[in-house]
Amino acid sequence: MTTIPFWRRKKIRRQLLQGAFLAAIAAILIIGGVTAQRNLSAQGISSGFGFLWRATGWEMGTSLLPTSPGDPYWWFIFNGILNTLLMGFVGLFCATLLGLVIGLARSSKNAPARLLGTIYTEIFRNIPLIVQLFFWYAVVTQLPSPRNAIQIGHIMLTGRGLHFPGLSVTVLSAVVAIVIMIAALFVILWIVVARRFGRVEAARRRLLCLGVLMAGIFGAAVALYWGRIPGTPLISLPELRGLNIRGGFQLRPEIYALAFAITVYGAAYIGEIVRGGFKSVGRGQVEAAQALGLSPWRVFSRVRMPLAIRAMLPILINQYVWLIKATTLGIAVGFSDFFMVIAGSITHSGQTLELIGILMAGFLIINFSLAAVLNRVNRAIALKGKQIGVAQ
Repeated sequence: MTTIPFWRRKKIRRQLLQGAFLAAIAAILIIGGVTAQRNLSAQGISSGFGFLWRATGWEMGTSLLPTSPGDPYWWFIFNGILNTLLMGFVGLFCATLLGLVIGLARSSKNAPARLLGTIYTEIFRNIPLIVQLFFWYAVVTQLPSPRNAIQIGHIMLTGRGLHFPGLSVTVLSAVVAIVIMIAALFVILWIVVARRFGRVEAARRRLLCLGVLMAGIFGAAVALYWGRIPGTPLISLPELRGLNIRGGFQLRPEIYALAFAITVYGAAYIGEIVRGGFKSVGRGQVEAAQALGLSPWRVFSRVRMPLAIRAMLPILINQYVWLIKATTLGIAVGFSDFFMVIAGSITHSGQTLELIGILMAGFLIINFSLAAVLNRVNRAIALKGKQIGVAQ
C-alpha cells in the first residue's frame, strides 16, 4: 500500500490555502496599523482611548441625561447612543403602525382604500429620505412664534418645538421608568411567543401578562416618585412667559422632524411588506376558516394575521436594521445622535481611527442585538415542517 505525500492530500492543501489567506489578511492589518501609528506619531497625534476621560469642552444639543461641556467624551458618546436608540424605537414603532395601515389598505377589497395606499407608497417610497427630512424640518421650523403658538389644551406647537405637560422629575428617573416599562413589554412579548408557555392555559397566560404589566407600572411609578424634584408641582404645564414658553416638556423640532421622516418613509416599505405577507396567505386557509363559521374579524385575527406575520417577519428584520442606520441622517438637521456625537468628537479630539472604530462597533452591537431578538421571535413563531420517513 503506497502512502500519498501530505502535500498531495486535498484536505491538507485546502488547510494550507486557508491558512495562507488568513496570514495575508493578518499581515495587511498589521502593516496598516503600524503605518497608521507611524503617521499619527509624525503628526504629533497620540493614539489610544485615554481621551475618552478628557472633558469635551463643547455642548450637546439634545440628550436624555444631563450633559455639560465639562463632561468626558465617553459620557457624550453614551448619550449619543441613547438618542439613537430612542429615535430608532420611536421610528420603528410608528413606521410599523402606519405601514400596517398602508398594507391593509393595499390588500383590502375597497377600491378607494387601495388607491390611497398605492398613491402613498409610490410617492414616499420614491423620494429620498434625506429630501423628505429637509422638507419636514423646513415645515416645522416655519411654524408660528411662541406668542402665536398653535395651542390645543395645554399642548403648544411653535417653530421652536412642541411643548406639552410634563412631570417634575429628574431626567434620570424618567429614563429609568421608560426602561422598566420597555422591559415589561418585552417580557410580555416573550410570554406570548415562547414555546415553554404554550402548554399553559390561556387564562393563566393572560393573568401572568397582567401581573408583569402591573409590576412594570409599579416599578415605573417608584422610579418617578424617587426622582421627583422637591418644591415643584407634580405636573408642570407650559406657559407663555415673555418671548418664550416656560414649564412643561419641550420636544425640539429636529427630533420630531427626523422621527416623522423615518416614519413616513419607512411605512411605505413596511406597507409593501405587509401587503406581501397577506398575499402569501393561501385562499384555502381563509375559506376553511369561513367554513367553520368564524366571523370576518376572527378570520382576520386568528388566521390571516398570524400567518401573514410569519411570512413578513424575516423581511421586516432587514427593514428594521436599515431604519436604525437611517437615524444617522439626523446630523443633517442637528440631531445629536450617535453619529453626530462621534463626528463632533473627531473634530475636537482628532482621534479619528479610535472614534470611527467606536462608531462601527456601536452600530454592529445595536443591529446585531435587534436582529438576534427578532430572529429569536421568528424562530419561535415559525411553523415547523413535518418530515415523512420511509419505512424500511
